[in-house]
Amino acid sequence: MKNFTSILQLGNINEAVRKAEYVKANPFADQELGRNRTLLMLFFNSSLRTRLSTQKAAMNLGMNVMVLDVNQGAWKLETERGVVMDGDRPEHLLEAIPVMGCYCDVIGVRSFAKFESKADDYGEKILEQFIKYSGKPVFSMEAATRHPLQTFADIITIEEYRKKERPKVVMTWAPHPKALPQAVPNSFAEGMQMTGYEFVITHPHGYELDPKFVGNAKVEYDQDKALEGADFVYAKNWSAYEGENYGKVLSMDRSWTVDSRKMALTDNAYFMHCLPVRRNMIVTDDVIESPQSIVIPEAANRVVSAQTVLKELLKG
Repeated sequence: MKNFTSILQLGNINEAVRKAEYVKANPFADQELGRNRTLLMLFFNSSLRTRLSTQKAAMNLGMNVMVLDVNQGAWKLETERGVVMDGDRPEHLLEAIPVMGCYCDVIGVRSFAKFESKADDYGEKILEQFIKYSGKPVFSMEAATRHPLQTFADIITIEEYRKKERPKVVMTWAPHPKALPQAVPNSFAEGMQMTGYEFVITHPHGYELDPKFVGNAKVEYDQDKALEGADFVYAKNWSAYEGENYGKVLSMDRSWTVDSRKMALTDNAYFMHCLPVRRNMIVTDDVIESPQSIVIPEAANRVVSAQTVLKELLKG
C-alpha cells in the first residue's frame, strides 16, 4: 500500500481485521520494520485521539515521530497557485511539501473541509497535493471527505462486540451547535459497504450524504423506526451536503438526541461515537455512561487501526 486515504484501500475487510487482531495481540512484534524511519504528522486542525493514537502506533513500530501544528508552529502556508503573496502567508505549500518530504519516510495529514468550496473539499485539495509533491507515502488522519483510520477502528470494534453473524448497524444524525464536516459519516458509510452488516442511515430531510458513500445503505427518515432492533447505534452530526446548503446547519432538533428512550427501541444495542462528543446534544449522559457504551474501547482501537495501516505503508 503506497498511500491510505480511504478504507477501500485495505482491500478485503475480513483480512484487514485479521491483521489488526494480530497487531493488537502483538503490538511490539514489528519494531524492526520502523527502526530508523521517521513519521511526520501534520495537523492543519485540532486533534486528541488521532494525534495520540497515531504517535503511539508509530512508537510501537519503532519509528521516530515528528509532529507539526501547521497553524501554530510553522509559517502560514499559501495553497493557491498564481496568487501574489503579499499577505500574511510567507510560504507556499508547493515548496513546503517537498521540503517536508526530505525529512521523513511517511507523512500523515489532517486537514478538514473548509466549507468555502465544495469542489475543493471533495477534491481533497490539500491531501492530494501532499500525495503529488511529497515523494513519500501519505495517509489521511482525517481529510475533508473521509476519516479512514476512524472507520477502520469502528469496524474492528464492531467485530469485537458483535453477537450476530449479521448485526444491524444504525448511523444516526444527531444535533450539534456547529457545522461539522461529512468526513466521519461518509467514511463510516463507505466502510459499512465492505461488510456483511445490515446498515441503516437515519437523518432529517436535507441531510442526505453524497450518494457515492451511501451506496446501497437503507436511508430512513424516521429515527425511531430506524433504531428498532439495532445492535449498534453510531451517533454523529454532520452538516448539509446538497446544493447551496453545503456546510450549513439546517436543524438542531433535540428530538434526535440519542437518549434512553431511543436506545430502548434497539436490541440492547451498543452505543458508538468517534469522540469528542457534545453531551446532551448528541447523546445523553445516561447513555454514554451506560454499560452498553463502547466509545472508550472504540477510541482505544484507534492505535490498532493506525498501527495496522502504518505497518502496511512501511512494508510497501
